[in-house]
Amino acid sequence: MDSTHFTLIETPESLDNFWQINKNAEWMGFDTEFMGEKRFLTSLCLLQVSTRMGTYIIDPLALRNIDPLLEMIQDPSILKITHAGENDYRLLYGHFGILPRNIFDTQIAAGFLHYKYPLAFKRLVETELRTPLKKGYTVTDWEVRPFKPQQLEYAVYDILPLHPLWELLQDKLQRLGRSDWVREECEVLEKESYYAKDPHHEVLNNQMVRSLNRSEQLFMLRLLEWRSREAERKNHSREMVLASKYIGYIVKGVKGGKEALLDNRRVPVKIIHDHWARFQEFSRREITPEEKAVLQRIQKEEVEDVREELLIEMLYLIVKHHCLANGVSVHLAFPRNALRKIQEDPAYARTLFGQGWRKSLFGEKFTLWLEQFRHLSIHLEPDQIALRLDKLS
Repeated sequence: MDSTHFTLIETPESLDNFWQINKNAEWMGFDTEFMGEKRFLTSLCLLQVSTRMGTYIIDPLALRNIDPLLEMIQDPSILKITHAGENDYRLLYGHFGILPRNIFDTQIAAGFLHYKYPLAFKRLVETELRTPLKKGYTVTDWEVRPFKPQQLEYAVYDILPLHPLWELLQDKLQRLGRSDWVREECEVLEKESYYAKDPHHEVLNNQMVRSLNRSEQLFMLRLLEWRSREAERKNHSREMVLASKYIGYIVKGVKGGKEALLDNRRVPVKIIHDHWARFQEFSRREITPEEKAVLQRIQKEEVEDVREELLIEMLYLIVKHHCLANGVSVHLAFPRNALRKIQEDPAYARTLFGQGWRKSLFGEKFTLWLEQFRHLSIHLEPDQIALRLDKLS
């Protein structure tokens, strides 16, 4: 992989030339470099592209308008090869409202080929291509101009291996009959619903909120929404507006009044003095119908059901065993929060396992077990451990 030849694109004329040369490309390797620290909106700093015609580094801070490249990313006739491209596509959706089409993600593909998921690009390249991958500028400041030569070399090495990887992984997938599995999983990244975030995501997913009473939940909702608005207005991170480590103490202590909160040695005095009037207003304002609707979505803290937890854990171990035996990453088979979603709504099991590649891998019986897990029982027998459905609902 020769990193010495690439084209740096910093002007509209050079971007148009890139477009004329590559608009009919069959494939493109694609990656981005960005800065998300200490800001609300992540800054897109660099875009790297490789095609059969060459290797390109595109500077969006110099160009401002990158519509030709965005058209290529949306073009279903061009295969987009990425590694862990979810963050890249989420960033482009957030900045430009575009959705990618025709994706092959090497991290997802590797998860169907005996690799863990997620997987470091360096490890995949060095294992599959038998070539070292230079790293060292992972946390560099990509907003600083002019670029250092080492930065650009690092950026190029992030895309050069993508097409050779695609060729190797695709061949292995075809031999196993799993190309369609990867395509199905990559298509998730092409849907707007994947990137749309619930505006109340932060409070609904807060670890503490279920244990609070209704007035405390309302206060936390208002506090978190204010923090988010301030972060967006200033383009600062939420943590810079109000650190999360203080929120629990403020929520619990505000009802005791300002003096009680000042006595809490874990909350800086400046925060209380600066925001006490705001905290009071959050506590006293009448609840709105919109706020009531949000609070109704917060699940109540449930008493632990030891039997239910054991059954769910047993089913998860079956998933892990079956994935291990078939060379599929368990983290692909069981996405984040899937177990919790199934516990809250067993019908979700059929949405996840009752169709597509998961149905092919696990079969109908396993989907039925997940749907009816509360009616399962574990039987210890002389030569086996058996799961049985005692009663169907």
